[in-house]
Amino acid sequence: MLLYIDLKIILLSGGIWNMIGSSGIIAQAILLLLFWFSVVSWGIIVYKWKIFKKARAQSQKFLSLFRQKRSFSEAYATLAAMSGTPLSRILVTGYRTVQEIARDNPVYVKETNPKIALTFEALEEVKSAVQRTATEELEKLEKYLVFLATCGNVAPFLGLLGTIWGVMDSFRSIGVKGSASLAVVAPGIATALIATIVGLAVAIPAVIGFNYFNNKLRGFSVLFDNFSSELVSQIKKEHLL
Repeated sequence: MLLYIDLKIILLSGGIWNMIGSSGIIAQAILLLLFWFSVVSWGIIVYKWKIFKKARAQSQKFLSLFRQKRSFSEAYATLAAMSGTPLSRILVTGYRTVQEIARDNPVYVKETNPKIALTFEALEEVKSAVQRTATEELEKLEKYLVFLATCGNVAPFLGLLGTIWGVMDSFRSIGVKGSASLAVVAPGIATALIATIVGLAVAIPAVIGFNYFNNKLRGFSVLFDNFSSELVSQIKKEHLL
């Protein structure tokens, strides 16, 4: 009932924006910071959603094409330039590492078609390079998500700070005017309610977004690990001495 009366007073006195405008500088600073958090977090959510969607679609396409190729070299020649998927960069790392090892320690098997031969130690070096790139690509996908986690944790406390400040402002008004009427306490209470609502409105989407993308990251982690193992197995089959 009190909440209904407070909101009615806000609307009759010119609306929420007028109430925010008449609040103190501290309350305005808190609400402005929450607004900034909201804008940035929604920007990150939209940006990461597009990135993740493209990476998933392109990775599935990449895997399908990779498994159709007859050799590691053929896969590199046709798929290295494929954009939008971290798997292509993992493939490039594997190929370039093999070439660097062959250049520094040339070992060739003389057959009808001479090929690079890798020792077991060299293969382990390729494996490490591929896994390192997979980790780097996962970290790229993870970029900015820490802001969503921070926003989800901090925004409710900023809202609580605004709430406490609004209540304190109401008590200050009572002390100054010597009255506890609704007209005196309503502005401070309204500011407190607005801060609480805004804090939760900022935090909830940020937490949902963080949990959603974190779950997708686990899927990408499995995908990268599986592809790295598949790539190393292909290199081993073709080049192990």
